[in-house]
Amino acid sequence: MKYARYYDSLCRPKTRMLRWFWYIITVFFIVIYLGNTVEQLTSFIKNFIDLSAEASPWLLLGLLIAGLMKAWVPSKILSKHLGKGKSAIVKAALIGAPLPLCSCGVIPVATELRRSGASAPATAAFLVATPETGIDSVSVSYALLGPILAVYRPFSAIMSAIITGLLVSGIKEEDIKLPATDVKQSETSCCASKQPAPQVLPIEPTVSSCCSSPPPIKEIKIEAKTSSCCSSTTATNTAIISKKSFIPSSALAYFFEKTKMGVYYAATKLIDDIIVWLAIGLLFAAIIRTFLPPEFLLSYGSGLPAMLLMIVISIPMYICATASTPIAAGFIMAGLSPGTALVFMMAGPATNISTLGVIKNEMGGAVLIRYLLGVAISAIGFASLLDFVLNYYAINISEQMQHSHELLPYWLGLTCASLITLLAIKPLRKLIL
Repeated sequence: MKYARYYDSLCRPKTRMLRWFWYIITVFFIVIYLGNTVEQLTSFIKNFIDLSAEASPWLLLGLLIAGLMKAWVPSKILSKHLGKGKSAIVKAALIGAPLPLCSCGVIPVATELRRSGASAPATAAFLVATPETGIDSVSVSYALLGPILAVYRPFSAIMSAIITGLLVSGIKEEDIKLPATDVKQSETSCCASKQPAPQVLPIEPTVSSCCSSPPPIKEIKIEAKTSSCCSSTTATNTAIISKKSFIPSSALAYFFEKTKMGVYYAATKLIDDIIVWLAIGLLFAAIIRTFLPPEFLLSYGSGLPAMLLMIVISIPMYICATASTPIAAGFIMAGLSPGTALVFMMAGPATNISTLGVIKNEMGGAVLIRYLLGVAISAIGFASLLDFVLNYYAINISEQMQHSHELLPYWLGLTCASLITLLAIKPLRKLIL
């Protein structure tokens, strides 16, 4: 019991969670220092910085989109289009597919979708479709992998998202974790739907004649006054007061005020909710990149064993759809089949420690299991179909490939990583916000 309470205290999304994260880093550094060379430690630090610089611009873009959604998109619209039903899953997949967000940048957007009323299956479909493909990754795929994979890749990503959403929709409602806002409201509400009923006081009228028949007794309803935090009268008055107090004198000032509120929400509340799992995910991705060279994958060749191994490796790895394209091109040129490389391009962006941690935290373990199952089955299925079609029609993908180039300037990535670090540290954040 003592250890259970200690573990629970470490898992709270507060400073103790950050302390737990730093404990992991310290232990890992000690192991690396005692068991390996200084060169590997230097390589690990460099890979961690490179991954942070690679992910940070897209993460900032995702935070900005989530903040603007919070400020401008009413929850009723999201609940209507991304609520229950199979059509919501298809809509979520189609909405997320063109967005240029990586597997870390999609986290704040999906979190806000879920808390704004989107169902768990629709949120899962959005989490698969968005990082697996995008307008930017399609263009890079056409340049590096040729027209066939440039078309087949987004198609398989959308279908994978729909399949994963359908798998999640088979979970019972009681096994799906409620959104954080709903849980908080149900736990902290002091009155919920319990409001005092109006008192009915009988008032007997004065009889003017001794023999006249008494008129019927009139009833006057007196609404009970209450100081409840969520009574309808108080809520209405508060809404009216707040609405009047926040309406600016001009439409332009109102626009900037609403946008400022959304950006502030993304830079404080939202980044606090995801920063721990994001850091842990980047840490494990750096471990994979440092201690698992590409030659290890090439030794397993192609086929189902290589695809299964690729999925196991891709789960803890962070990589966005655009950045995975030149790596997949290198795999194909080194001898792996295009299908095996497609597994990497699908499972890599859709699964990483950060994404899986947020899914577990926002929707529960049952959704996480179905999510992983859907991504794995879809990746292997569409990869096997690709290899079969290419072999049947004797199509050589390697002839269509070209060399890669840098996607974003390195200095931009470092600047964005520094800004995210500044926002994640609350004492420093208070100096600028």
